[in-house]
Amino acid sequence: MSAALHYPSYYPSYFSIEDILATNEKVPCKFEKTACDLGFLDPSGGSKDLEVGTKLELPCWLARALASRRQIVSCQLPKTFRERYREILKADAALVDLHTLSPHFYELGQHLLPLAGPEGTTLGLLLVETLRERLRSIMDTSLNTTEDDAGTRQSKLDQLERSLFLTGRKTFRDHQLWLSRRAHIVTTSYMVTQHNKRKFSEVS
Repeated sequence: MSAALHYPSYYPSYFSIEDILATNEKVPCKFEKTACDLGFLDPSGGSKDLEVGTKLELPCWLARALASRRQIVSCQLPKTFRERYREILKADAALVDLHTLSPHFYELGQHLLPLAGPEGTTLGLLLVETLRERLRSIMDTSLNTTEDDAGTRQSKLDQLERSLFLTGRKTFRDHQLWLSRRAHIVTTSYMVTQHNKRKFSEVS
């Protein structure tokens, strides 16, 4: 049984911009059946159909749709998730510039699980172990970084890690306010501030 069958489909928020960007990443595909009227996907082919054996890089969302629907295509993992990069991450995941490898490394990896076939188990473990190896460093850094250095510290993090980094910083600041007995001070919420700014601009 294919390892992909062990993983449920991944459905985050339909309106998530991060998810839309992640599923636009390209996946190497091979057409196992003739795809009628899809020739426009390969402008260099000069045909209205895609013949068996045609190899194209397709957006992840399209690859998933074609792979699950009568197995029109078979897929390979993008190079970021192949053996060479897996070995680099296993050697010392904390030092890797994950944002350069893939800005949506974990998000995309989740979407690729149903397409990974026999490599599904390996890919799943890679995602878990990579985050586990990097998480302590991310949280330590988020608590001990000045505002001036925060941008530089985030530059090697993928989007999920950046959200964890920012959450850590906010939690630390809130804790400091509580310790200094300033947590009770009422401030205007961000949404109200933005709403007032829009109303002022409309009046102006």
